[in-house]
Amino acid sequence: MSQFRVGVQVQPQHASFDAMRRAWQEADALGVDSIFTWDHFFPLYGDADGAHFEGITTLTALAASTEHAQVGALVICNSYRNPELLADAHRTIDHVSGGRAILGIGAGWFQRDYDEYGYEFGEAKDRLRDLRQAMPRIKDRIGKLNPQPLGTLPILIGGSGPKVTLKLVAQYADMWHSFGDAEDYKRKNGILLEHCEAEGRDPGEIERTWGVNDLEHADALAAEGVQHFIIGIGGDGEGYDLSPLRELVKWRDAHNG
Repeated sequence: MSQFRVGVQVQPQHASFDAMRRAWQEADALGVDSIFTWDHFFPLYGDADGAHFEGITTLTALAASTEHAQVGALVICNSYRNPELLADAHRTIDHVSGGRAILGIGAGWFQRDYDEYGYEFGEAKDRLRDLRQAMPRIKDRIGKLNPQPLGTLPILIGGSGPKVTLKLVAQYADMWHSFGDAEDYKRKNGILLEHCEAEGRDPGEIERTWGVNDLEHADALAAEGVQHFIIGIGGDGEGYDLSPLRELVKWRDAHNG
C-alpha cells in the first residue's frame, strides 16, 4: 500500500506576514509533507480589499522559514511572469529551501488580478494557449540554468480542463492538482489516463494531489487513487487556525501506520 502525503495551503490573505510565517513553521513542525502559498494580488474571499501578499516573494520567504516540507504555490499564474523567469525564480527558491521546491503552475482565472495589474485577461482559450506555449520554455530553461536545482524541482500543473490542461499534465507534470469529490476525481483521472496513453507517458510517474476542505471525502478519494491531500487555510484577521491540518496529519499517520 502506498504512503499518503498531506499538505497545507497557507493562504496569504487576512493576516500579517509574521502570522503567516508562524503558520508555516507550525505546519512544518507538525510534519506535513508540503506547504503552499497561492499567486494572487487580492483576497479570494472575505474582505475583497483585505490584507494580502504577493506570491513569488511569499514563496521565497516560505522556503527560507521552513526546514522539512516541500514548498510551492497552488498555483503560480502563468500570465503574470515570463516563463524563463518563472523557471529561474523557482530554481533559486529551490536553493533557498535546500532542494524542497515545487514549481506549481496554472493558466490563471481571477479577472480582478489581471485588470488591476494591467494584464490582458482575454478568454480561457487564450490563457490555456499561453500555458501550452510556456511549458516547453520552462522545461528548457531549467535545463540551461547554472547552477542546476538542488532537488528534483517537480512540476505541478493545477486544473482539470479535459482537452488542454490534462494533456499538458500528461506531457509535462510530475504532480497534478485539482479538487472535488471522489466521483470528480475518478472522472478527471480517467481523462488523464487517456492522455497519458496517447502521449506514451506512464501515469504512475504523476503524483495525484487533491484539494480538500476537511476529512469528509478523504477515505473515498484515497480509495480512488489520490496520493497527496492538501487543505487550504486562510487568515482570520489575526492568524491561522491549523486545527483542520492537525486532523489531516492524524488521518495520514493512521493510514500510513
